[in-house]
Amino acid sequence: MAPAFAQLLAREIAASERRRMAILAGLFGALALLFPLLVLAFREYYLSLFGSYRIVARVALACLGLVAYELAVRAVVARRLARGGVPPQALRYLNALVETSIPTLFVALAARDIPPVYALEGPPAFLYAVFIVLSTLRLDFTLSLFTGLVAAAEYLALAAVYVPDAAMPQSYAAKATLLALTGLAAAFVAQEVRRRVEGVLRSMEERSRAVAAFGQQVSPEIAEALLAGGGAIESRRAFVCVLFMDIRDFTRTVEHKTPQEIVAYQNAVFAAAVESIHAQRGIVNQFLGDGLMATFGAPVATGRDCANALAAARALLARIKRLSRRGAIPPTRVGIGLHAGEAVVGNIGSEARRQYSVSGNVVIVAARIEQLNKEYGSQLLVSAEVLRAAGEVPPEDGALGPVRVKGRDAPVELYRLA
Repeated sequence: MAPAFAQLLAREIAASERRRMAILAGLFGALALLFPLLVLAFREYYLSLFGSYRIVARVALACLGLVAYELAVRAVVARRLARGGVPPQALRYLNALVETSIPTLFVALAARDIPPVYALEGPPAFLYAVFIVLSTLRLDFTLSLFTGLVAAAEYLALAAVYVPDAAMPQSYAAKATLLALTGLAAAFVAQEVRRRVEGVLRSMEERSRAVAAFGQQVSPEIAEALLAGGGAIESRRAFVCVLFMDIRDFTRTVEHKTPQEIVAYQNAVFAAAVESIHAQRGIVNQFLGDGLMATFGAPVATGRDCANALAAARALLARIKRLSRRGAIPPTRVGIGLHAGEAVVGNIGSEARRQYSVSGNVVIVAARIEQLNKEYGSQLLVSAEVLRAAGEVPPEDGALGPVRVKGRDAPVELYRLA
């Protein structure tokens, strides 16, 4: 079992133990209140058995003490969890021994005021089964079995002490055997629950790793869609806004830099781009040397994808400007082109390798628009389709008129926004 997974499982088990302790604290608190009420309701029968109310006070105080004990141990476990650790195994066995001995304590308290045989046959002895059942929340086969064996051994010991006759009724041995078998059954239940918890945690961990691994190549949205679709995204038509970005004069800027400096420069620019795009629910489809392609509207559409694309483009320009002013990167200008339209989106490739793809005329035109930034000396060119879908009023001072671009017969109405 991988260390990270083992630690995650141990923390989940510790959390389960905290729930069990809370249940026990609630149980003892309720018993501390209910026992005096039951005595009052059946006081004549009670007095005929015990003769006085001394045991009421003893049981109530014992229950309150057990509430304090469970809450104290629960706090210790909580502190361990908060520090990133888990309770040691020795402490878990010690706590199991203490808790399983609680019914023994109640039997001993009752035996002081009533015939011991009644105490052995009465309600206090039934608590052994409660602790054995709750031991399943420890999610540990051996601890549940240990709880059952301790309950059986202590019940036999009580019988040996309070029924010293050599001809001790076989019913006590039979009950002890049943307690041990109940512990064994609880152990198997705990093992099965643990197996299921491990399965859930492993599935969550694998999903998290898959999202992280996919996220190195594609956006989390695509990773989630891939996982939800069993590794495939069905091809379909979708209205998207495509963004192309290119670093201007990249070759001249990095001409005299080391490979490490070039990569650091690219990473700084691309980090600003990815953050701006992801912040507006876009995805980066691919990096293109000194540029990238991003899509808004697939695989997840927001209903305002063109507006998001415009916001991302403007945020990207602002980030690059701040990085340049701070000296974090060399003085840098980028070119961004945006176009919107219908595209085919989905997985392409073979069984050996698949890639999420956005294809169609809209992609080609967006790339051509980005390249026109060199001709117009601009940094952000967008088509009228983008502005209309975004609900923005086309700026008169930025209108470039109908422009012919490669890949499209009809001219594209372009606007310079930066």
